[in-house]
Amino acid sequence: MHTWPVQDAQARFNDLLQACLDEGPQIVTQRGAQAAVLVPIGQWQRLQATARPTLKQLLLSDHARADMVLPNRGRSRRRVVLDQV
Repeated sequence: MHTWPVQDAQARFNDLLQACLDEGPQIVTQRGAQAAVLVPIGQWQRLQATARPTLKQLLLSDHARADMVLPNRGRSRRRVVLDQV
């Protein structure tokens, strides 16, 4: 991956885009720190397709939530609660 300072990325965006298409992802830095990555659309779509759903997406989905795999409960004893009178 090639690294581009933000000034070069702005001034030579066509070159940055072409390098992305030819060589793959390109990193853009701002004040020496990595700030962004320019990725070809095909690679971006593959990444999005393999991403796990968020909790919000799971809760709002049409799939039955009862089919979710839940971890087994521990074997520890439960404490006894005495009636308070």
